[in-house]
Amino acid sequence: MPKTFFITTAIDYTNSAPHIGHAYEKVLADVIARYQRLKGERVFFLTGVDQHGQKVQQSAAKEGVAPAQFVKGVTQKFVDLWEKLDVKYDEWAETTADRHKKVVREILQRLWDEKQIYKDKQAGYYSIRQEQFLTDKERGPDGEFGPEWGQVEFREEENYYFKLSAYKEWLLRYIDPAGAGRDAVIPDFRQTELRNAVERLSGDLCISRPKSRLDWGIELPFDKDFVTYVWFDALTNYISFAGYDAKIDKYESQPNQFREKWPALQIIGKDILIPAHGIYWLIMLHALGFPDSAMPQLLVHGWWNISGAKMSKSTGNTVDPAALAEKYGAEALRYYLMSDIATGKDADFSEERLVRRYNTELANCLGNLLNRTLSMVAKYREGKIRQARAEGTVGETLCVITNSKIREFVAEMEPAQVASALDKTLEIVVRANVAVEAAAPWKMMRDPAKADHLDSFLYTLAESLRIISIVISPVLPKAAHGIFDQLNWKMELSGKEERFRLDDAKWGGLPDGHVVGNPVPLFPRIETPSAL
Repeated sequence: MPKTFFITTAIDYTNSAPHIGHAYEKVLADVIARYQRLKGERVFFLTGVDQHGQKVQQSAAKEGVAPAQFVKGVTQKFVDLWEKLDVKYDEWAETTADRHKKVVREILQRLWDEKQIYKDKQAGYYSIRQEQFLTDKERGPDGEFGPEWGQVEFREEENYYFKLSAYKEWLLRYIDPAGAGRDAVIPDFRQTELRNAVERLSGDLCISRPKSRLDWGIELPFDKDFVTYVWFDALTNYISFAGYDAKIDKYESQPNQFREKWPALQIIGKDILIPAHGIYWLIMLHALGFPDSAMPQLLVHGWWNISGAKMSKSTGNTVDPAALAEKYGAEALRYYLMSDIATGKDADFSEERLVRRYNTELANCLGNLLNRTLSMVAKYREGKIRQARAEGTVGETLCVITNSKIREFVAEMEPAQVASALDKTLEIVVRANVAVEAAAPWKMMRDPAKADHLDSFLYTLAESLRIISIVISPVLPKAAHGIFDQLNWKMELSGKEERFRLDDAKWGGLPDGHVVGNPVPLFPRIETPSAL
């Protein structure tokens, strides 16, 4: 059975507009998906929106519209943003879709029939923000519930519960450093955090809400007076939109269209690792009969902060990615988001750094290399490059450096360390620009004895640009096409992703006598007020 690289992201909550954290997560997923396709892998990239829940119902009520109308408007903002940022997904998940609701109901019915769900009465403190009952373990040292829980109130009501605690020991064994899921969560320090949380796990998971206070959700198939808890609904999207058949209890008997994709690489924020994805989701899958070998891998990213503080709509320190893309261009924003944060860690957002990185690394460095290379080829060799051999030259050294940095690029991209991988490509560009100054081709041009040296050096610069464009294509797809277009290379595939292949990122691709195009400014400098 041919295997597909399945990548999915946390689906976005439609109770608020998109922010920079949403943009980072989706661009990161898009870059990983494009990199896998660059390697020649089949890829299925799933993303979407979580449209149910109490917070959505409350937000809709505040605006005086029905929940369905409210989520439709917010969903469109996400769709428009991903198009603006050139995020190319294969499937769009909306939890109000009939196909999704069908799978959720079938899962609930199956777990009910297997007596993994039971009904009970609970009294306790309830977090409206997190939509869950709290225990004394959630209290701070002062005995109070922290601000992360939002408004907390005492409630007493009857609900349905999933036997979460029955699987605690399995989960501990699975995520143990010596267990089958020792790489279940990356980076590894997040897995340590998860294990500590699982060790504190007690009690079962309330998976219903009475319709008397929440009717915007998926109705329980065995009790029409209740809807399912939003996390039990939302998490299921990862398999419902991938072809999972909940009526089949054996994983090995699942349809080929599902098993050729699963398990997935799931990209999530650190705030929803515990308990949602690291505990609820893994246990849900195990309870449904998924073997350890079919558990997803969770890539957990950090937050974008402002001056060290988490962005928050309530404090007004949010950043609108759509406005940034409109102001600076999608490629500038994509490059900044991928280059200014180490995957898994937090970073401070800075518009000034966005502009500085673009101007310094793209306009002044890569754009300048492209422009000067093509200008020299046009001026000194009438636009034609030759594969001349000139041993011991600066060009030959650049060839060795380029091949070395490409290997390092791949080593960083495999664990999704995109910022580090971009550093490797930037090193090639920097060394190439330094080589131009060292080789001084304008002096070689005046010495007939160095004709071969000049040909060799110009070829080296053009070939470096061809290779650079391949490896930057996951982050800067339009710029990569722009470089290929100016190199007059693979023009029959212009604008198509299959134009780039990682296997082609090796020396010697441009043929002897190849005619390049004319230079066109690819990264015009961003001119901003000095106060920025």
